Amino acid sequence: MNIHPTAIISPEATVGEQVTIGPYSIIGPNVEIGTGTVVGPHAVIEGPTKIGGNCRISQFASIGALPQDLKFKGEECPVIIGDNNTIREFVTIHRATASDIAMTVIGNNNLLMAYCHVAHNCKLGNNIIMANVANLAGHVHVEDYAIIGGLSGVHQFTRIGCHAMISGASAVNQDVPPYITVAGNHVKPYGLNTIGLRRRGFPEKTLEDLKKAYKIVFRSSLLLSEAVRRIRDEITGSPEVDHFIEFIENSKRGICR
Repeated sequence: MNIHPTAIISPEATVGEQVTIGPYSIIGPNVEIGTGTVVGPHAVIEGPTKIGGNCRISQFASIGALPQDLKFKGEECPVIIGDNNTIREFVTIHRATASDIAMTVIGNNNLLMAYCHVAHNCKLGNNIIMANVANLAGHVHVEDYAIIGGLSGVHQFTRIGCHAMISGASAVNQDVPPYITVAGNHVKPYGLNTIGLRRRGFPEKTLEDLKKAYKIVFRSSLLLSEAVRRIRDEITGSPEVDHFIEFIENSKRGICR
């Protein structure tokens, strides 16, 4: 381990092998840091928090602080962060309240750029990018490979589907279905995230099916329930389309349409 002598580490913290902790950082009790993780200077990590291996946490990041929720009564609801995440300067990640999933979860291989905020009870999957000053309110769920543009805000209890792309400076107040691009205040759909899907190796047949499903939902005059039935009737054998319509059917806030 490479721990700077000015760092303050609680004896109740667990620090793995080959961990680096920079000057003046504070690691509180009930914090677990996995093998190979690097914590920069002046970072503050409070427990209960578990951080996986090979993460990069930059200077002045704050992880595990109390939730900004008036309903919070001191519950010991943790922050759980997976492996290979990059958490840049001044990022804030808050502990959870006892409601909903009772934890704040960040998966693997995510990039949270400077000044991002992940509020209490959020759940992030894998390979997500949050650009500078993207902010998630409480209870937001983000699926794998989503990209959230800089200066964007996401309303509490909103869901963002996998491979979705949110343009910078957007305001998200309803669920964003998988595979699409949205922008604006409040966000509106602007087509399939075709470039991103091609970069990730989706076959052309899948793109054609998703384009057809997109047009039925967003470009027809059908009611949403009618659009979903038509997609089920006309497009079969595509797991991506199945996920697209299941996401829509399970929406509680409604989708941006």
